[in-house]
Parts: sequence; structure tokens; C-alpha cells
Amino acid sequence: MCDSCGCAAGGTEVVIGGHRIVPQTGDAAVLTRLLAENDATAAHNREHIEEHGVLAVNLMSSPGAGKTALLEATIETLHREFRFGVIEGDLETENDAERIRRHHVPAVQINTGTACHLDAEMVHEALHELPLRKLDILFIENVGNLVCPAAFALGQHRNVTLLSVTEGDDKPAKYPVMFRASDLVLITKADLLPHMDDFDPALAEARIRQLASAAPVLILSARRHTGMAPWAEWLRSELSALRARVGTKAAA
Repeated sequence: MCDSCGCAAGGTEVVIGGHRIVPQTGDAAVLTRLLAENDATAAHNREHIEEHGVLAVNLMSSPGAGKTALLEATIETLHREFRFGVIEGDLETENDAERIRRHHVPAVQINTGTACHLDAEMVHEALHELPLRKLDILFIENVGNLVCPAAFALGQHRNVTLLSVTEGDDKPAKYPVMFRASDLVLITKADLLPHMDDFDPALAEARIRQLASAAPVLILSARRHTGMAPWAEWLRSELSALRARVGTKAAA
């Protein structure tokens, strides 16, 4: 399951939507094959998601950057416009999925045990528990980690990385793989900027540009619901572009 980074022993149980699954064991020597199999499953996931005209967005960040809070604020802001579904990834607990369900949004919890990221097979299993025909946007909240999630395709259309102002503006330079893989970067917890004189949003964006990334950078506060309009417009644009490309209309 996670032999590439050694974060989980082969055979570790994964719990997806309350069902216990024992993944196949692997060996570091066959990493190339494992990644190829993951990519194949991810492509299958994407095809299945696109059949329903659903946009899949993979949210990545370090722990505590505000992924779940962003989802809650997004649902509150756009619930009359879009139908959402969420796949939650954590090592343990259903805490985040329960937060999402309080907003009357379907959410499937994946407990990875000791694995530090989601993979395509986990997402494949979770998709069977979601009513895709009734969704417009599917968010996949990856395990909090700035390293491994960027290496594993899940079937998503876009990667969004959150960088909170409490983390430091040097994170793009320290974790370049994650930020190079990003289609959008959200600087979160902007309401704390007046109290964080060691975080410079312009410097954070400059460091992203030094990675040869053209990903847009947006600044918002989920807690205060400020800066949400550009994020909402980005979601609208991406969903519209997807449906124009695949020729799929929104589900009735």
C-alpha cells in the first residue's frame, strides 16, 4: 500500500467507510510496478467520475492547515449552487467525515492506519459508497502530509495545496514536489496575518514561481469566510471546463 515511503507495513488494515480491507503486500524492489498499477487504477477512477460529469479535486496540505474548515466554508457558501461529496483521508477516527456530514453532504472516511497518503485503490473503494450521479464536485481530502500525497494519483482532475500562514512562507522551497504538483495554491488562515509578521504572502508566491509553477495563488480565511469568491469562481470555471471537455451535463 505504501511501500514507496515505508510509512505502512504490508498487510496493514485500511478502513474505508466502516469496511476493513487488508491490502496486498509489496516490496520496494517492485515500486515501479506498484506505481504503474496505481496510475492504472487512478485512470479508471477518473473515467468513472467523468461519466457523471463530476469534478474531482484533491486537497493536500500539512496537518492543521485547514482542509476540513475550507470544505465546511465552501459547502456553506456554495450549497445552493453545487452538490458536493467528500472522501476523507486520515490515519484514524471519523472526526472529519462527521464534520462534513453535519452539513448534509455525503462523506466517506478512509482510515489508512499508518499510511501517510491515500492511493487510487482506496479511492476506488470509497467511490462505490458515494452517489456520484447526484454530485457536481467531489473533494478528496488527502492525509495531512507535505511529501507523499503528491506522488500518488487518485483519479483527480486538479490538485489544490493549502499553505496556512502559521506554517511559514518557506514551505514551497522546502517541499517543492508538493507545490510543483499543485494546480492551485490556497494561502489559508489569512485572518491571522496581522499577528504573523514572519509570513509574507508575496514571498510565498515568489517561492512557488521559483519552482517554475504557474499555479494561481489565492488568499482566504475559511473561519471568517473572506476571500472565498475567487475560490468559488475557480471551482465554477474548472467544473464548466470539465463538462465542456467530456460532453457530460449535470445530473438531474
